[in-house]
Amino acid sequence: MKKTLSLLSLFIGLMLFSQTELVFVYFKDKPNASAFINNPTSELTQKSINRRSNLGIAITEQDAPIEPTYIQNIQNLGYTVTDKSKWLNGVAVYATTSQINDLKALNYVSNVESFVKNSIVNKSSKIAKTNKFLNTQTDFNYGNSTAQIDQINLRALHVSGYNGAGISIAVIDTGFPTVNSGSAFARLVSNKQIKGGYNFVNKSIDIYNTSLNSHGTNCLGIIGGYIDGTFVGSAPDADFYLYASENAALEIPEEELYWIEAAEEADRQGVDIITTSLGYTTFDDSRYNYQYSDMAGQKSFIARGVNIASDKGIIVMIANGNEGYASSTWHYLTTPADSEKAFSIGGVDSTGNPYASTSYGPNANNHIKPDAAARGTNTYYVYNNSSYYGSGTSYATPLSAGGVACVLQAIPTNTNRETIKNKLRETASLSSNPNDRLGYGILNFSNALTAINTTMGVENIKKTTINIYPNPVKSILNIKTDEKIKTVELYDEIGRKVKNISNSNTINLENLSKGIYYLKIQTEKSSSVEKIIKE
Repeated sequence: MKKTLSLLSLFIGLMLFSQTELVFVYFKDKPNASAFINNPTSELTQKSINRRSNLGIAITEQDAPIEPTYIQNIQNLGYTVTDKSKWLNGVAVYATTSQINDLKALNYVSNVESFVKNSIVNKSSKIAKTNKFLNTQTDFNYGNSTAQIDQINLRALHVSGYNGAGISIAVIDTGFPTVNSGSAFARLVSNKQIKGGYNFVNKSIDIYNTSLNSHGTNCLGIIGGYIDGTFVGSAPDADFYLYASENAALEIPEEELYWIEAAEEADRQGVDIITTSLGYTTFDDSRYNYQYSDMAGQKSFIARGVNIASDKGIIVMIANGNEGYASSTWHYLTTPADSEKAFSIGGVDSTGNPYASTSYGPNANNHIKPDAAARGTNTYYVYNNSSYYGSGTSYATPLSAGGVACVLQAIPTNTNRETIKNKLRETASLSSNPNDRLGYGILNFSNALTAINTTMGVENIKKTTINIYPNPVKSILNIKTDEKIKTVELYDEIGRKVKNISNSNTINLENLSKGIYYLKIQTEKSSSVEKIIKE
C-alpha cells in the first residue's frame, strides 16, 4: 500500500512538474533604444509624439520596440511566440517548470513571471465565469439618447459645438460587426472617422466579421452612432480606432496581453482616450483565477498595461463590472478597473440610483472605485440600422468616454490629464460623499468643463450673467443679461439646429412645438447654453 501511494505521489508530482503554464519572459534591455529615441517617428506617429510633447511626457526606452533577435532566439528554442509587449519588454510563452528555469538562465532574460495564481487546480470548486460584458436587454425600441446624455449634462457641450471633433478614441473590445455596413454608422464611415483597426485575438484585420461578438459594436455605437431624429452618440464627431482583444467564447489569460498589445498600438497612433468594457476575475483554467486581494491596481498584467497607457497621457476609461448583485459570489470590481490610474465607471438608472448589478469598490488598496457613474440601465445604443437599449457598466463607460472626448475638444491640448480626471470627480453628484457603488457619482460634463477652464484660466462656455424666464414657456421668452446679445440659436433635443433667432431680449416661441429645446446665446463677452421647455 505504501509503495502504491509513493508511486501515485511520484506520478502526480511528475504531472504537475511537466504541466505547462502561461508565462511572461522579460528581456534585460533594448540594445537599439538610443537609435529609436533619436528617431521616434520610426515607431510612433507624429500625433503620438505631439501628445507627449503637449503634456510634457518624455519619450523613453519603454516606447522603443523589442529587440527582434531576442524574440527570434526564444523561437529558435522551440517556443511559440504569438504575443509580446514593448512596454513590458518581453514575450509570452507556455512553459513547464523545468523550461521556466532554463529561460531564466538565458543571458538576455531578466525574469520569468507566471500568470498562474493557484498552484493546485480544483475544477470542482471553480467560481462561475465573470460576466465581463453586461446583463443585456435586447428589446427593440426606437427611442433616442437624449435622456442619457442629459443625465450627464453633456448636451450643453454638443450645442456649443463640442462633439469630439479632432479627438481620437480607441475602443478595445470584442468585434465590430455591421460597423462597415450598417446605416447607424454610415456617418462615421462616410466622414472617414474610423482611422484603423486590428484583431489582436486572431492577428488579422478581421474586425467586422458578423461571426464576432457584437459587444464592441454596441459600445462604439453609444459614442459615435447616429440615426437622424432617433439617436446621437455622446461624441459623434470623434475619430475611432477599433481593436478586438476579447474572444467572447473563451476566458483565457492571453486576453490581458491582447489588450496590452491593442493599447500599445493605440498609443502609437496617438489616441487621446481608450475605452474598454471588459473585466477579468476568473478563467476557464482556474489556475489563473484572481482573488479580491489581487484587485490592487498593479498585480494583473492588464492593470499594469492601463497604468502605462495612462502615463503616456491617454485617459483610460474602464467599466467597473457587473457583479454587484447581493447573490453574486464575487460582487466586487474586476481588473483592470482596479487600476488607480484608470477612470472606472459604474452604472445608474434613470433616477440616479445604482444599476442593480454595478460592481462594488473599493479596490484592494481601499482606493475609491468606481471613479464616477453614468447611465447603465436601459442605455440606448445602435447596431446595424437601428436603435436598441441594454444594461451594464459596459454601456455606461463608452457613454462617459464620449463626454470626455467633448471636454478634450474644448480645452487646451496641454491640459494635465490628472487635472481633467480630478475635475470630473469634483463636479460629479456625490463629490462630497463618495461611496463604494457609484464612486464620486453621476458625471456632469458641463460643470466639469467649467471647473477645468477655471483652473486653466480659460473663458468658460457659460456665464451666470445670463438668465431666461419664464421656463417652462408658453409663448414669450425673456433673456436678461447686462451684455449685448450677438446671436441666439435654437436647437432641438437631439442637438440639431432648428433656427437662428433675432438678437432680441424677447423671443416669441408661440408657434414652436411642445418639447425640450436648447438656446445658445452668444454675447459680446460670453456664451451660454440654456435648456428650455416649451409648453
